[in-house]
Amino acid sequence: MYNALIVKYGEIGIKGKNRYIFENKLIKNIKNMLKPLGKFDVYKEYGRVYVELGDYDYEEVMEEVKKVFGIVGVCPVIKLDRKSDDIEEAYQLLQETALKVLEEKIEQGCKSFKVESRRGDKSFRMTSQEMSIDIGGYLLSKTEGKIPVELRNPETKIKCELREHNVVAYSDTVPGYGGLPIGTNGKAMSLLSGGIDSPVASWMVAKRGVEVECIHFHTYPFTSEKSMEKVRDLARILAKYCGKVRLHKVNLLEIQKAVGVNCKEEAMTIISRRFMMRIAEEVGKLRRCDALVTGESIGQVASQTIQGLTCTNASVSMPVFRPLIAMDKTEIIDVAKTIGTFETSIIPEEDCCSVFAPKRPVTKPKLDRIEADEASLDVEGLIADAIEKMEVEIIEF
Repeated sequence: MYNALIVKYGEIGIKGKNRYIFENKLIKNIKNMLKPLGKFDVYKEYGRVYVELGDYDYEEVMEEVKKVFGIVGVCPVIKLDRKSDDIEEAYQLLQETALKVLEEKIEQGCKSFKVESRRGDKSFRMTSQEMSIDIGGYLLSKTEGKIPVELRNPETKIKCELREHNVVAYSDTVPGYGGLPIGTNGKAMSLLSGGIDSPVASWMVAKRGVEVECIHFHTYPFTSEKSMEKVRDLARILAKYCGKVRLHKVNLLEIQKAVGVNCKEEAMTIISRRFMMRIAEEVGKLRRCDALVTGESIGQVASQTIQGLTCTNASVSMPVFRPLIAMDKTEIIDVAKTIGTFETSIIPEEDCCSVFAPKRPVTKPKLDRIEADEASLDVEGLIADAIEKMEVEIIEF
């Protein structure tokens, strides 16, 4: 029955003269999201974005479209071209189309309805409010008392639009994730571990229109190939929302060995973290990234106290985005479940932080002491060697 989708966007609508840039990017991202299903006609009309469904199942297409960042809602609609310039004929077509939508809602068990109308063709004799009253009366007469009108709190709203070239009727709106289209707000390098937090942080930054690349630190052979495959799986899930994910894989083993030999044991976690940030920054610069992204949250682990984060920040000059910084673990888990990363994240595998974790890590590190500890290390040489041996993989969903 439904032959098109209306794509509703939020913030894009207030972008003023730059709005067309965001709309065009949104259309491109929708087309890319739908490529695995087929080729779809996606276009702007009357300040809206439409997806023509052709012979495809609307529910399957809608499920993919709603994942595109920048979309706040997706509506399956019946959209029919006007057969002539006769506006009365077009209005009758709209009434008949609205009836089809309502009949489906009755079959689904809806107990009440109201009509909301938009008069896009201003030459029509009725106002939008008069259209709603008239179409409501028409629907009541055709459904023979099966469903009453309820203006204040209806179970369903039948939305009717009379346009210059077509008529549109629909009811449901499936919520999207909102945000801004990916590619409209620069690029960031995200530190991706195999845990719960970093995939969520990557997703949340991507939701704000940021193109995301990922860097993963491991200590092979102390961390297994299964651990790496887990990270690939997480990157693959992110690719559903972000498009292709470029995954940079860096072995931190030699750095952690050097830190273990030359630095105080309790400072090992913080110093290792500072090395990760420095490497991520250097790789980010090579990839023309504008910021780093981490999954840190205040107080969640020993290295994520305010003092620990201060020491970590001091190792880089690039801005560091921490979208989870004030979130509770339960809130982060809820997002992970929503986006589909949680079940993969909780698969038990070692990571580079846990393999060499000190028994009693420092929780309130002093920057001057950490820097003094690092003075015994060839910081630049260790970083250059790790980057030289880095492997890169392109992950697609």
